Amino acid sequence: MAVRRSRPRGEARKELILDVALKSFAENGFHGSSLAEIADLCGLSQPGLLHHFPTKAALLAAVLEYRDRLDGERMEFGEEVRGPDALRRLALLVEHNTHVPGLVQLFTVVTGEAVTDEHPAHDWAVRRYRTLAELVARALELGVADGTIRADTDTRAVARQVAAMMDGLQLQWLLDPETVDMAALFRSYIDDLIRTIGTSPDLGGAVSLD
Repeated sequence: MAVRRSRPRGEARKELILDVALKSFAENGFHGSSLAEIADLCGLSQPGLLHHFPTKAALLAAVLEYRDRLDGERMEFGEEVRGPDALRRLALLVEHNTHVPGLVQLFTVVTGEAVTDEHPAHDWAVRRYRTLAELVARALELGVADGTIRADTDTRAVARQVAAMMDGLQLQWLLDPETVDMAALFRSYIDDLIRTIGTSPDLGGAVSLD
């Protein structure tokens, strides 16, 4: 009889802590979240939580990595997602973010604070922008290879510009959500970008993140 393997207990517990901490940081912010409360919601003592994450800063860094992993799984970037489809997928991610303002706020605040070398999230922020730029640039390069993106496109420059537009609109949306339609503005930007660097004016073929 086959033996069913389960995840190690410690791994499952760490994922539970990350999930609870993610919700807490999103709802209460970093400074408003309590390690004792997070531990209690996980059925742990505070020393038990600190066994897995020795400081609140370490927990924050792990939560941000966890959020990025969830976003990565949602975007499903891979060899099959390239060119205009990859850009449309980013537009769907921005639309999804309008439903989780607490997470967007956490990301924006932490990223702004992380410009200093000593901030606990500094290395995460640097890696995050590099990884996003590499993913988008690679998807555009694949689009160049299959003929859906113009060959003269500076894929790395476009990737950085896309990230800047995403984060800039997020900040404006957080400050003034009643007048800034983040999802619509980013979708319009992506449509214009595809018209500029794409080889076809067709904007159809929308993808779904569900």
